[in-house]
Amino acid sequence: MTAEGAEAALRGGVEIQFNAVSSWEYPEVLLQEGCLAALAAEGVLQAEVSVTLLDDARITDLNREYLGKDRPTDVIAFPLHAPGEPVLGDVYLGFEQARRQAEEFQVPLEEELLRLVIHGTLHVLGHEHPEGQGRVESEMFRVQEELLNAVLERSGD
Repeated sequence: MTAEGAEAALRGGVEIQFNAVSSWEYPEVLLQEGCLAALAAEGVLQAEVSVTLLDDARITDLNREYLGKDRPTDVIAFPLHAPGEPVLGDVYLGFEQARRQAEEFQVPLEEELLRLVIHGTLHVLGHEHPEGQGRVESEMFRVQEELLNAVLERSGD
């Protein structure tokens, strides 16, 4: 999506809000582009998505309360709209977990955060993936990586 296309989407009924529980530096414009790319891939013209970056303690609390897992995670997403309604959802990114994953996978933190915001937005849109071995070979992960590469390619110009 071009910068003009992103601006048109935002004017046309897509709202993306960012929040962080700490004073981390993060690439808000790049993350916005990732969220918009996922929405555009589904033809979504009306949406409100909140993206919140959390520390390990807060993402662990959400993970425990909603998913029954007592550990930090990288992304948790909640679709808040019913079928047929405009897209509404919350995406929570585990910033410290993303930093660890970026180091582990030897990618820039900005790339890992972009991957996670796309992943979370796809969940808000109703995409799912299996747990375990099939996860990274799933259709959702294929779409995620295609969107990631497209956004990175555009942002590198």
